[in-house]
Amino acid sequence: MARFESLTAWLNWQEQLHPRPIDLGLERVAKVYNQLNQGRRKIPTITVAGTNGKGSCIAYLEAIYLAQGYRVGAFTSPHILRYNERIRINGQAVDDQTICRSFERIDELRGETSLSYFEFGTLAGLDIFAEADLDIQLLEVGLGGRLDAVNIIDTDVALVTTIGLDHVEWLGNTLEAIAKEKAGIFRTGKPAIIGDQLTQQGLIEIAEQKEANLLQLGKAFRYTKQATDWDWHSENNHLSHLPLPVLKGEHQFRNAAAVLMAVSELQSVLPVAWQSIAQGLKSAELKGRFQLISGQPSVLLDVGHNPQAVQTLIEHLQEHFSTVKIHAVFAMMKDKDIATVITMMKPYIDSWHLAPLTNPRAASQELLADCFQQQNISKVYSGYSDCAAAFKVAQDRAQPDDLILVFGSFFLVSEYLANFT
Repeated sequence: MARFESLTAWLNWQEQLHPRPIDLGLERVAKVYNQLNQGRRKIPTITVAGTNGKGSCIAYLEAIYLAQGYRVGAFTSPHILRYNERIRINGQAVDDQTICRSFERIDELRGETSLSYFEFGTLAGLDIFAEADLDIQLLEVGLGGRLDAVNIIDTDVALVTTIGLDHVEWLGNTLEAIAKEKAGIFRTGKPAIIGDQLTQQGLIEIAEQKEANLLQLGKAFRYTKQATDWDWHSENNHLSHLPLPVLKGEHQFRNAAAVLMAVSELQSVLPVAWQSIAQGLKSAELKGRFQLISGQPSVLLDVGHNPQAVQTLIEHLQEHFSTVKIHAVFAMMKDKDIATVITMMKPYIDSWHLAPLTNPRAASQELLADCFQQQNISKVYSGYSDCAAAFKVAQDRAQPDDLILVFGSFFLVSEYLANFT
């Protein structure tokens, strides 16, 4: 008999099951996976790691392979509105019953092995994909790479997007240390794609140690932009007059270029036509990243929560909103580099509205207010009863031509979408 009947009950239990919410290491999860996966065929796999850009790369890959007519599974995290978003088949989130049945199988097989919330979800995604007769599965690393639960899969293509300072308490406090953790998804003799020209030495070092096939942007592949389209080049391939990536920002060319390298490396297994690549570049969807909701005033949603992501946000604001007054609705997790993010955004924001999140990891209103006070920033408003109240006041005080910027956390963007769309 199932332990629980509802997805909510399963998830609430999982949050309390393991003594640590984040517990990096593969021994426990691999043990359960090996029992779960006995006798199943290996699905062609692309694994994506990096500080920022993982979600974009998965979105492009998913759209491209779907446009070609393949059956595609995509595992991502965190979710924006519903847990089910983490496990998608052919672009659709799987239903509660499917996830609950998988949780039940995992629970029966794990015995006394304790699993974290993320490990349970990763195993469920892999289990559901194995049952779905997929052509390819796309796996987004949750945190790091080497010790992340996703890394129990020997991937066919590994893609690392960018390296920035984030999750330093788990991954190390230098870019080189973090790069080495991300590079843990590389495999001997398999493509190891680096989607950033500012490659950290740690990535190259691990790729060489593992004798992976290193393919770096600017060396093994590159792109050139025109006014209305762009070209992609590698040693063995050339794609001309591609449509501009639908996701906005200069960094999306780097993400898309790395994705095309991954697609190219799997061409012998999963052929993809130019038309499908073009269609995927035009149709990819990603909630919460430069997501514009038109209105008076318009609202821009961005989940960026570290300095590297915020720098791309600034570039987007400079390009598209340089002449408008911007009002921020803001929250961050307390383990993030809040002071640096505020410093970076200070020149672009006219007023700040601090939204209270109920998440225990969220920075308190007092902590946020102290950060603003240290930087002598005025026009900072707090004391709201909930996030919806902060959004509402920001909108009421803004002029029709102003912009409301909701940023700093996945959880904050989720609150906006849940309350106002």
